Amino acid sequence: MTPANRSDKVHLRAFTEADLAFLDRLCTDPDALGEFEWPGFGDPRARRKRWEIDGYISAESAAVAIARPDDTVIGIATWKPRGFPSGVTYEIGVGVLPEHRGQGVGTMAQRLLVDYLFGRTTANRIEALTNGGNLAEQKALERLGFRREGVMHGRSFQHGEYVDVLVYGLLRSEHCPGTP
Repeated sequence: MTPANRSDKVHLRAFTEADLAFLDRLCTDPDALGEFEWPGFGDPRARRKRWEIDGYISAESAAVAIARPDDTVIGIATWKPRGFPSGVTYEIGVGVLPEHRGQGVGTMAQRLLVDYLFGRTTANRIEALTNGGNLAEQKALERLGFRREGVMHGRSFQHGEYVDVLVYGLLRSEHCPGTP
């Protein structure tokens, strides 16, 4: 049996028109992104419009599909430039559909995204923000070599209360491609 965190279990690819139903689900299904990522109901047409404009790949922000070997989309991986000048730091994030969580695919997708950004861009730093209660994401980032750098108290509002957001960072010099 192949471990769930092996790269042959998931890959990243650009979204296609066939993936629009998946993108719609992110706006209409509260469980799709999970309790820590779902921002509330949104206009699913906005995601379709974004796909028509740039296919979710632009200098301002980008998103790609997390897909199984059979090309079934099971999540989304995102990145956007932060800091100055543009291209030195990227903030990343992933969301995996609930029926695929707990299998290591989110960690694998983040590893693939980190390898991509350090291998194909001028990034010197990659950072990720996560809800203070999202222990699974914290562990995944730490397995990839990210260090917890700080806490932004009361930065987000979720489920009727203000919650802390943790900041994680990884420098190019600290990165080991293919880890874990």
